[in-house]
Amino acid sequence: MRRILVAGNWKLNGSIAMTKELIGGILAGIGEVNNADVAVCPPYPYIPLAQELLAGSPVALGAQDVSDQAQGAYTGEVSAAMLKEFDCRYSIVGHSERRSLYGEDDATVARKFVAAQAGGLTPILCVGETLEERESGVTDEIIARQLDAVLDAAGIAAFRQAVIAYEPVWAIGTGRTATPEQAQAVHKFIRDRLAGHDAEVAAAVQIQYGGSVKPGNAAELFAQPDIDGGLIGGASLKVGDFLAICKAAG
Repeated sequence: MRRILVAGNWKLNGSIAMTKELIGGILAGIGEVNNADVAVCPPYPYIPLAQELLAGSPVALGAQDVSDQAQGAYTGEVSAAMLKEFDCRYSIVGHSERRSLYGEDDATVARKFVAAQAGGLTPILCVGETLEERESGVTDEIIARQLDAVLDAAGIAAFRQAVIAYEPVWAIGTGRTATPEQAQAVHKFIRDRLAGHDAEVAAAVQIQYGGSVKPGNAAELFAQPDIDGGLIGGASLKVGDFLAICKAAG
């Protein structure tokens, strides 16, 4: 039985005060969350503070990105091993904003996925199509290409220790959300594609939905047979909304 995983991606938001307030609020209400695993992914500078605040709690810590290199002359990069030292469990890789704003292609994302696992992290691999791609009817082709790049680099067994997040680019931060049926269709496509390599791995992997998840639509999304939680953006910056989404797991 797959667990629901709700992970908050804070993006480029935060301060010391905000980190304390958000995590304090989450910890105060986490006892009411019974059927979901919960994680937060703050910006790099606040990871040490988050580690301290989350110590001994059921809330996991994650990073928003990770270098594809283990060490060396790579100014500005942060390795998986560095993140692991601060008790990070997860790292997002291949978020659409990294792909579109910073030019990360499928090969780069695949290297980051491999590097995250090599450093002891569980990658949250983001895949998703733009509005133009959806309207052109090539959603499955785009998702397949993004998945296959990682499968080719890491192999199907790597997905035993990975999470996938389907994030339709057209629904991130726009207020638009894929209908539960639209989201489920892509989640099933992802699971079926993995099943073509290994049915057992495919059945076990958590596949989150990300794209304007809110308290009002979370329960219906999470009720879909192949949707295993959410990668939450804006709503993760509001304690009440984030906890309500976590509770929507049932």
